[in-house]
Amino acid sequence: MSDPKRELNIKKIFWGVLAAYILLIVSFNFLSGEQLHFRRSRGEVASPVADGGAAELAQGVIVEQTFQAKIQRLERVSVQWGTYYRSNAGTVTMELVRPSDGALLMRESFDAATITEGQVLSMTAAEPVETVYDVPLQLRLYADSEIGNAVAPLVASQDVREGFVLTVNGGAVPGTLCFSASGTDYIWTGLHYWEFSAIFGALLALLLLLVWRRYRRGKHSYLVNALIAMRKYRFLIRQLVARDFKTKYKRSILGIFWSFLNPLLTMLVQYVVFSTIFKSDIPNFAAYLIIGTVMFNFFGEACGMTLSSILGNASLITKVYMPKYIYPLTRTMSSAVNLAISLAPLLIVCLGTGVVFQKSAVLALYFFVCLIIFSLGFGMLLATSMVFFRDTQFLWNVLNMMWMYATPIFYPETILPDGFRIVLQINPLYHFIKSARMCILNGLSPEPTVYLQCLTIALGMLLVGAFVFYRKQNKFVLYL
Repeated sequence: MSDPKRELNIKKIFWGVLAAYILLIVSFNFLSGEQLHFRRSRGEVASPVADGGAAELAQGVIVEQTFQAKIQRLERVSVQWGTYYRSNAGTVTMELVRPSDGALLMRESFDAATITEGQVLSMTAAEPVETVYDVPLQLRLYADSEIGNAVAPLVASQDVREGFVLTVNGGAVPGTLCFSASGTDYIWTGLHYWEFSAIFGALLALLLLLVWRRYRRGKHSYLVNALIAMRKYRFLIRQLVARDFKTKYKRSILGIFWSFLNPLLTMLVQYVVFSTIFKSDIPNFAAYLIIGTVMFNFFGEACGMTLSSILGNASLITKVYMPKYIYPLTRTMSSAVNLAISLAPLLIVCLGTGVVFQKSAVLALYFFVCLIIFSLGFGMLLATSMVFFRDTQFLWNVLNMMWMYATPIFYPETILPDGFRIVLQINPLYHFIKSARMCILNGLSPEPTVYLQCLTIALGMLLVGAFVFYRKQNKFVLYL
């Protein structure tokens, strides 16, 4: 019989890992697009609620709002208008000026006759203005309308903000203009993306080199041993995955079609309940719902199957030697096959509800992979607990239900009270599902730190689960 170590070309595998790393970082740079370098500014100015008009903006009247905004790349300034509920005439002009040097940053004119009561007009910079972070700016409004046919910019007379000054023809008036300023900020990690990629690539190459040298010297290595075990037992792994997948649909008329139909029917029931009875106002609720349903269903199924992976294979464990971690691994792999099939109805619902897929949608697969890794780690914890404490299966049913309601699957996170926000922040599934939805529904890539956060959560759980499983696996046979 051939030696698995000799059959395994470690050097070739490691070169493949490095090639895959380079391909991934180049692909990520392309797929993430502008969101890799810029994010919506956290220093945007929000418009206050109007309670009156500043002044009728007739010829000779100038309304000016001085303000400061912590926006690195200012892109848009918007103003809300009142019409006195009449037809008006003339041209309204909006300007944004930097008082320190008198530079005109933005300027746009509008036909007063087309403005409606409460309408918000926006002027947008041809190129983002990058020299205005926390710098005094002046929003200037004027028109050539006649008295009685002029619009008025709306104000919040009781809204007083530090550094904000509202004037009419040079005289200060109380309150703040109903305006907003928006833009983007630089993402530091995105600006240095290639430098970070090179550093991580060098660290990865160094790690692989050290592992390879230890392997050449015949020293113990968990990574190499895992690769050898996967190769040695690959036939049995395939058989276990196929058995688990087929057993799920044994004697079922529709068989594997249930992997396609189940998420669709679950989504349909929840859609009817929450879109009609509870009147959900989430945009594209069907697509929003099926993404959450598919991801959480996989988590529940993978953990539920992995939970009994040791007890369910007791006859094999006591008769055939193979690394025990392969049993929870194959259960998770079986559920991952089901997840791959479930992506078909997800795609159909998204296309059927008018979702326009952007290139960032491909990045959602990253968060699916993080979910699989997290589920394997958590499943190993459950499998270990199940061997020594059989009530784990009943506790898991309760925990799974609680976890489902604590995750925004069929409701928006905005309905949760502020005191409950901490539950979302410590909920790994919330981060996986939210990020996948952003990639698919919004056509946007999350910030680079989100990718690192999700990977850290997934690998952290895998390491914890594997550590506990490894420490207890020698005692499994005593409790089977």
